Amino acid sequence: MPRSARSFLVRLGITIMVTTLALAACGEREPTAAEAGATLKTHILKLMKEVNAQNIQITDPGGKDIPCGDDKFKRTFAAIGHSAPPYSQPIHMKDEMRGALGRVADYIGIGVPDLSKPAKVADKSANTVLILDASSTGKYLVSGETECLNQS
Repeated sequence: MPRSARSFLVRLGITIMVTTLALAACGEREPTAAEAGATLKTHILKLMKEVNAQNIQITDPGGKDIPCGDDKFKRTFAAIGHSAPPYSQPIHMKDEMRGALGRVADYIGIGVPDLSKPAKVADKSANTVLILDASSTGKYLVSGETECLNQS
């Protein structure tokens, strides 16, 4: 192989390697508010399924961009589901939801865990935050919102 061809291939290889490293450093693009909102809805409904919630009712259908400054927007979604009789204690139901989160997505707790209060959890890769709660009448209460993101 002529020297000029080898030199060209070496320069091409270096260019490809530098480009690949630069793209890897950039990571994935941030989702839009609509994309994160769809993920939020999926996560909440999947969590309800994981805890075998019955008669699920959507209490906040979301689907609307909510301005949060700097040309950024967030989306919300919420649902209620009933536990199968006999009703469990709220503290056990909240613990059950926390345990099921690992089968839904990569959520981690925010703040100090206290099962006597609603739990706040976040999935940084999905740009979503959930609030997990339960009532004394056997209802799972899950609401959530996306972080403030670009509209499109």
